[in-house]
Amino acid sequence: MERLILMGILVLTSACVSAGALRGEYMKLYTVEGEFEDVRQDIEMAITDRGMVINNVSHIGNMLARTGQDLGTGKQIFKKAEALEFCSATVSRRMMETDPHNIIFCPYIIAIYTLPDEKDKVYVAFRRPLPVGSDESRQSLVAVQKLLEDIIADATQ
Repeated sequence: MERLILMGILVLTSACVSAGALRGEYMKLYTVEGEFEDVRQDIEMAITDRGMVINNVSHIGNMLARTGQDLGTGKQIFKKAEALEFCSATVSRRMMETDPHNIIFCPYIIAIYTLPDEKDKVYVAFRRPLPVGSDESRQSLVAVQKLLEDIIADATQ
């Protein structure tokens, strides 16, 4: 019995470590000290200062709070959470010229959110575009990731 319990613990520990390691493969997550509104505004300015337009703002935190009540659950997931959707004509065009199927990586989305029990901590994250396809395609997708990283670096310095 002890052996079975030990094996179960090892499997769960392995799964948790794997999930954490995988997070770095599919997303880039930053933690910033400050207020949500300030960080969100800085991200927006870093996008628009590059000549890009924010196409859509998803108010994810508000939607989850509203639908949670409708579904009978009161658990607060986020204190505040939004996702900014935008595109770069030059970077996106190059990405799709190398492979039209790269359309799936556009538009770009940066999420900004806070958690209920964490004061003055703001998370900023994006999905990493998988470097797939030809050498040119992979290079263009690396350029997309660099653009997203640069936007966040400019906004959080």
